Amino acid sequence: MNKPVVCQIVGYKNSGKTALVCALIPFLQQEGKRVAVIKHDGHDYDMDHPGTDTWKHRQAGAMAVAITSAARTSVIEERGSSLQELIAGFSGYDYVLVEGFKQEAYPKIVLIRRQEDLELLQQTRNIAAIAAWGQMIPKAGAAAPQQRSRIFEINDIAGMANFLYNHRSNFQNFNI
Repeated sequence: MNKPVVCQIVGYKNSGKTALVCALIPFLQQEGKRVAVIKHDGHDYDMDHPGTDTWKHRQAGAMAVAITSAARTSVIEERGSSLQELIAGFSGYDYVLVEGFKQEAYPKIVLIRRQEDLELLQQTRNIAAIAAWGQMIPKAGAAAPQQRSRIFEINDIAGMANFLYNHRSNFQNFNI
């Protein structure tokens, strides 16, 4: 089995990371490709809700709870997970899009929406491409001249999906 194509989508808060990930999914799913997403949350989140059975199990002290049906499985563990662990768990997918985890070493598409976002180009490792809003495209090119050929207008979803497809071996075989 091939390793999945792993690409991080990184940017500052409200830069459009989730919108880009959601737009890329249908393009990447063409030809039956399976897409998984891993999202980093800098805060404590809770996807379980008071009153549900799994919530009651956690409140009773369970350190891990799983719920499954014919169409869906969810696992909640009372521990953090490394990005590598999460990616390993998604090894059966064709693409794994990672939203966030700026400091991790996987290849990235960096989002540049505002002037202050340009500093990400100096602070981020393994930039594969840049997605920028119209007025920021020339500034991103000036800030990262080595990336000029890989700067996409933020709405060029097909272009970014094709880039991920055409360079998939680089994303699949990336060594951390």
